[in-house]
Amino acid sequence: MVCAAVLMLRSCHLQLIDTEFRDLARGMGKQGTTFYPSRGLIYDRNGKLLVHNDAMYDIRVTYNEIRNLDTAKLCQLLDIDLPTFHNNLNKDFSSNRYSKRLPFVFLSKVSAATYTRFQENQYQFPGFYAELRNVRSYHYRSGAHVLGYISEVNPSQIAADEYYKEGDYIGVSGLEKEYEKELRGKRGKKYLTRDNEGNVVGSYKGGKLDEPAVSGKDLISSIDSELQRYGEKLMQNKRGSIVAIEPSTGEILAFVSSPSYDPNLLAINRDRGEAFKILRGDSIRKPLFNRALNAQYPPGSTFKPVMSLIGMQEKAVWSGKGKACPGYYLYKNKRYGCRPHPEPISNMAKALRYSCNTYYWQMFRDVVDRKSSSAEGVDVWANYVRSFGMGDKLEIDLPGEKKGNVPTSATYNNMYKYTWGSPTVMSLGIGQGELLVTPIQLANIAAVVANRGYYYKPHLAKKFVGDTTGVLAKYLVRQNTLIENPRHFESVVRGMEESVKFTNSAVPGVPFCGKTGTVQNPHGEDHSTFIGFAPKHDPKIAIAVYVENSGYGSKYARPISSFMVEKYMNDTISKDPMRVFLEQQMINADLLK
Repeated sequence: MVCAAVLMLRSCHLQLIDTEFRDLARGMGKQGTTFYPSRGLIYDRNGKLLVHNDAMYDIRVTYNEIRNLDTAKLCQLLDIDLPTFHNNLNKDFSSNRYSKRLPFVFLSKVSAATYTRFQENQYQFPGFYAELRNVRSYHYRSGAHVLGYISEVNPSQIAADEYYKEGDYIGVSGLEKEYEKELRGKRGKKYLTRDNEGNVVGSYKGGKLDEPAVSGKDLISSIDSELQRYGEKLMQNKRGSIVAIEPSTGEILAFVSSPSYDPNLLAINRDRGEAFKILRGDSIRKPLFNRALNAQYPPGSTFKPVMSLIGMQEKAVWSGKGKACPGYYLYKNKRYGCRPHPEPISNMAKALRYSCNTYYWQMFRDVVDRKSSSAEGVDVWANYVRSFGMGDKLEIDLPGEKKGNVPTSATYNNMYKYTWGSPTVMSLGIGQGELLVTPIQLANIAAVVANRGYYYKPHLAKKFVGDTTGVLAKYLVRQNTLIENPRHFESVVRGMEESVKFTNSAVPGVPFCGKTGTVQNPHGEDHSTFIGFAPKHDPKIAIAVYVENSGYGSKYARPISSFMVEKYMNDTISKDPMRVFLEQQMINADLLK
């Protein structure tokens, strides 16, 4: 009995306490080597390469295989100092994370040039070897907020998805994050047999268990890279955004957030940390903030086409209705100022052309007051507005989209404790008050009017090469607004055409329809905004431009929109001296100072 007890205790000690034999077992038998797949490439809509893979290497080491190490020479080859060498080599081998008999990462993010130097001398450093990793490189210095970037996985990401291991890369923003599973591919494995000293003695089971790496799917984006770069040029030294959409598909042609940054700054390399620190610390320009997706503003007068359509659908107004405007709107002896324009306004198209606030304040009140209460009327109005894609996420294929805000009766009951009526909230009729939209929603409004009543959810992925999963199917579903009669759009489109036709923003040879907005800003200069589409019939592009702190909508947003439309439709900008002068004025304007 005593002998049996001693044997049992010894067995427990060897199996549960003493790690020598456990480590020995881990170092013997099957040993897997990982082969990392090429991440899927990203192209623009015309087949131009936007994102490709560059080779980078991890230097791995098996501690027990190190022999006669020339430390100084290894440090010289890898361009590291002695403290870094010791810190990277000496791990906590008492933990389950590292073993002296198993390979671990000694140095990551090694460039191809450094790898070449190391490879030529690798025979002098037993135990050390290089492992190929693919990292991203960006062909153009544009599209940072669209493309996004990748980074090394953190512990929480590893815990959330068993696919990832320490040292793997993952998309953390833009398309890289949104389509991570499609782009990342599938890791491969090669199994080797090692002896109890950790030496490779052959392939495990003749390679029957080996798995080849499978490259990620290539992504054809909807972006027109030439238009994208031109938009970023027009918006340089300005705060704001440009979003351009193909109305018939919802495909996004340009997606500009300014200020921006060169996406190569956040490519995987040893300078990346410092670059990210500088970008994140820029509290003036905020280049990491995606204004096109996350900024929320009042739409201003760009909302008036929507208000016109709601008014006609609710039979509160008709296209031929005019209104005398003495330059103000009068309610209970209080005057609300309107903008200067020819008087009177003879019909809705003229109201849009001259952006008459008086006309739209009265129209909003007529819509709301047709119901049994102002609360019911505002809720009816809000339902129409939401059907245009406002007040909720459009489900664009980028992470972090903001909703904007469409107020309801509950909003005002809470604000005014049930003591309010249509005059209290009539600023909604001209796109002010509590109504907030994102630039992507503004562009979608332009697409709705271009399509005469419907839209497809805006998206940046056109297709994945060889994909059969239907991951993009939701972007093929038509989204209808509550404007049931297509004829309501005729006067709206006519008014939008007239509001551009006789200005410096008319596009040579292209019927261009649009609406400016000058948005009140309590923190400084008003914001300049514009929505539009072209051509008038069978539109190919719908656009929204928002330029912060730049004054009237006609000052910056409308001209910038016209150059984007001209570039896309005509592939070049007119040589007319006035157009050339205006283009340079837009490009050279510095509104950040």
